[in-house]
Formats: sequence, C-alpha cells, structure tokens
Amino acid sequence: MKYGQLNANLIEELQRHLQIPVKYDEESLDRYSRDETAEVKAVRPEVITFPVSTAEVSKIMRFANEHLIPVTPRGAGTGLSGGAVPSFRGIVMSFEKMNKILEFDEANMMITLEPGVITGEIQKLADRHNLVYGGDPCSSESSSIGGNVAENAGGNKVMKYGPTGFHVYGLEVVLPSGEVTTFGGKRLKDVSGFDFVHLLVGSEGTLGIVTKIILRLLPKPKYSVALLVPYPDIDTAISAVPKLMSGSGVVPTSLEFMDASSIKATCRFLNVEFPYSDAGAHLIIEVEGNSKDSIFDDYVKLGEAAMAAGGLEAFVADNRNTRDKLWKARKSIAEALAAVSPIHSMEDVSVPMASIPRLIKASEEIAEKYGLEMISFGHAGDGNVHVTFIKGNLPQDQWDRNLPLAERELFSKTTELGGCISGEHGIGIKRKKYLASIIDESQLELIRGIKKVFDPNNVLNPGKIVDL
Repeated sequence: MKYGQLNANLIEELQRHLQIPVKYDEESLDRYSRDETAEVKAVRPEVITFPVSTAEVSKIMRFANEHLIPVTPRGAGTGLSGGAVPSFRGIVMSFEKMNKILEFDEANMMITLEPGVITGEIQKLADRHNLVYGGDPCSSESSSIGGNVAENAGGNKVMKYGPTGFHVYGLEVVLPSGEVTTFGGKRLKDVSGFDFVHLLVGSEGTLGIVTKIILRLLPKPKYSVALLVPYPDIDTAISAVPKLMSGSGVVPTSLEFMDASSIKATCRFLNVEFPYSDAGAHLIIEVEGNSKDSIFDDYVKLGEAAMAAGGLEAFVADNRNTRDKLWKARKSIAEALAAVSPIHSMEDVSVPMASIPRLIKASEEIAEKYGLEMISFGHAGDGNVHVTFIKGNLPQDQWDRNLPLAERELFSKTTELGGCISGEHGIGIKRKKYLASIIDESQLELIRGIKKVFDPNNVLNPGKIVDL
C-alpha cells in the first residue's frame, strides 16, 4: 500500500480548514513514537492530533481516508505489543483529552465514558456507589479503558469476572471512512444482527475507533480476603494450582503466581520485604463474598488445600491495607522488571490451566538452551503466563539472534499444549510474524477479509495483527 505524506499543504488543510490542532515538534514526535514494548522499534509519526469529540475524530478519519494517510489510535501508551506504534508514520490520534465519564446510570448499573478515561478511575467511581467494575488489569492506574477495550485486557480477576469484553455492552465507533455508528447498548440481551461489539473488542484499533463505551457494573461484595502462600519451588507452586480448586471446592476471585526472581525484583524496586522471600514461588489467592462466615469457610478451605499441595505457610490478608500491599507487589512486577532488566521480552502465552506446569518447564528448558535468563509470573487461575526472557550478560548480537528462536519454540510449545500466543497483550507488531505459525491460512484470510470490509484503504492502524 502506498500512503500519502502529510506535506505542508495537507497539514494546513487539517489545521485551518478542518480546525484540528496538531503537534509536530521533535519532543512530541519522539514521545508518541512508541508504547511500552521494549522490543518494538520506535517510529515517529508526522503529526499528533488530540481530538475532544466524536465529530473531530470523524473529520480526521474522513481526511485521512481521502488522502490515504495512515492513522494510529493511541490510549495511554501502556501497550505491550507495539499496537500504538505508527508503523507507517502519518497521524497518531491520542485520546488523552477524551477522558470524561459521560453518564453513571445507577438504575441499570451501567456507565458510559470516553476512551481516554483511566481504568482505575472507573473502579473508584464504582466503589463509591457500592458497585464494582470487574475489569482489573495490573496497569489499571495508568492504562485507559479505550486501550483495554482494544486489547480485551484481562487482569487479576478474570476467574470471577472475565476479561474486559465481558463488561462491554455498547460502543460508539468511528469507521475508517469517517462514518459514525453505534453497536449494542444498555440491554443485556441482543441478537439483532451480528455481535459487532465483541468483534471490535480485541481488534486492536484496526477496524474502527471507539469514541464511547458502555460498561456494565456489578454489586460489590462486602468482604474480601487474600492469601499469600509461598512454595519451595515453582514446580510445586504451579502444580498446586489445579489442586486448589478440586481440593477445596472453591473458585477464587483471583489466583496469581510469582516466581522467585520476579518477587526479588519487585522487593528491590519497592524496597519492601516479602514473607519467605527466599521461597521458590508464591501464590496469591483471593476470595470475595457477602457473608463473613462463608468467606471464612472459603479461605480456610483454600488455605488447607494450598498447604496440602506443598505450601510452606498460608498468610492471611483480611483487611484492605494488607491486601493493597500484597497486590501492589504483584502489580509492580512489570515496572520493577523494566528498572532492573531493561532489555527483556515479556510474553503473554495462555494455555489450559492444567497445562501450566508443562509450559513453565518447557520455558525453562528453552531459556537454558539459548543462554537466556527467565522469570515467569501471571494469572495462574486462567492459564495466562507472562514468560519473560531476559538478556542478562548475553552479548547483544547473541540476544538478537537467540531471542526469536526462543520465542518461536515457546509459541510452538504453547500451541502444542492447546494454548495461544497472546492472552491479553495483543498481537500488534511484536507477535505478528508468529501468527501464521499458530493459525491456519483460512483463518488468516478471514481476518484480512474482515479488515478489508471495515477499512478497504487500510488507513486505520495498518501493520498490526496481519499484513494485507
């Protein structure tokens, strides 16, 4: 595809005729050239726009479609797949100014908001009304809801509440042509045509630009208790995961794991101490409920099952302060890793829960084979594991040569175990070259065909997921 370039005349048209302010100073172009994916090369856009309304988004897309200018939508820039990197330069459309909560509908337990709202603000608003927003990505204090929708973000509470898409009921969308349409709404049931809402969720900003989102909220449980259970080694911890539920009969809200290296990195980063900080791995298990007696019964059963599966001790966090400290450590792993080991590759593989032990074992063997360091952490309860290869002392040329080989073997093993190469971070640029190895050509053609129907000129976030 040959794209147009934003010459002085087109920038003048964008600014004066369409009255769209743009930035193109050196500092801004650098800032908006990347997301948080360390391995994806930064690409500077030609201009950055900051729309404040659906009408402005529509005008920009009509202009871009007419002149064949690529547009890359951008939320908070916290993505981990290169999805907000402007592969073909053009326009970066930042949604940081479309950050309003438009309506809180308590009667229907629905909230309508713009894509730039930080996810943590939704959770705080819901909490003030004794409700809960079930989407809980680890980046909730910095990521935006628009980015969460684009990637169908998961998080810590998927076992109980499901990923972002489970909570999305309606979308206002600007199509690549500039047309504006609405999918879904506040209704809980709808089979009037295709389910475009959940086609858009997880489409990584390649089919349309979401300008309004309707989310469903849920009643807030009265009580919450978290358990921290250290294990002597990661094999014992991971093997305990399927036994916890079968042994206790309780489905927890959250079931997270951290290996020894990720714990140590986080403790250094936060300057805190963890119980049994020399243990091989830890599990965090959380339960919620509306009765003190029932939640006590649940966490006792889970604690007993965790100990029977090899746990060294079960620490109980039964007040908000201790739970917050515990979750801060878990949610800070990625940030700590970036500080301690800037050159690394965090993967996002997802397998059936019972296959996690085999996946971790294979990952360790792959890392050793290619001379890489490795840590692993993630969402043990839903099988989503962040296997992370680290450069360590490996020479740069060997890292550049060995990392793709290690990733390819990891993805091959993941699919062999019935898994997929991304559970919540997306394909973007980072994993695009591997997608053809794990899904067949018929499915790739369906993806390309859907993209062409929505975006025949391929101007919206081109270069992501698949090439046309």
